[in-house]
Amino acid sequence: MLYVSGVPHLKRDDVDSMAYIAPASNGGSQLDQSAGLGEPLNVIISALSSPSVLTTEGIEDYARSFNFSTECFDLHIGNKQTANLGDGQGYQDEIAVMRQDFGNPDLGTCLESLAGGNHFRFWRQNTTGAYFLAASKEEWAGDNHDIIPDGYNIGRDELVGAAAGDTNYNGVNYTTTVDWIAGLLAPGSNGINHGISQDGMVALLTVTIVNTTFCSSEVHK
Repeated sequence: MLYVSGVPHLKRDDVDSMAYIAPASNGGSQLDQSAGLGEPLNVIISALSSPSVLTTEGIEDYARSFNFSTECFDLHIGNKQTANLGDGQGYQDEIAVMRQDFGNPDLGTCLESLAGGNHFRFWRQNTTGAYFLAASKEEWAGDNHDIIPDGYNIGRDELVGAAAGDTNYNGVNYTTTVDWIAGLLAPGSNGINHGISQDGMVALLTVTIVNTTFCSSEVHK
């Protein structure tokens, strides 16, 4: 019988059928670490999604299908946030930050970096292959990109609203279903960066690639 490295009580066959594992069940947290506090990991991309979605490139292309792209000129300002997903890896740096691109995957994130908007950071859970996202909506650069009031709930809800249903990017068509999970996050502002309260709900996205047609154009939702 094969067991999961770092999580000895879990059998490999059991994990292979799981959408995710709650980080707190093995010493992790549903909050990342940011400025001594945390930001909620309020969206999960299920490990039961299409396998080609569950890679760094796959997540980035999927995000482009609902108007999020990599950072402006691939420049990142500020420290990376870290998260412990309870997968035996301890705290790990975010893989990347995706920002709202306003329909332009090449230059739109430059506008978000200046004017503010929605963005998310993401991490991969090593045991299951699920991805955990910290989504939030932020102020413009003049306000130091602070999170807007209720920005964790708003950022999550806007991301989910954009991703749900049918989207496409560069000839790949995605269908995303949404389930809402209670109990992974405690509602309120305790331990939350900026002292901004959130409702404790986590969106679980299951992403299925329904068909692929190779083309050179990029078509957004």
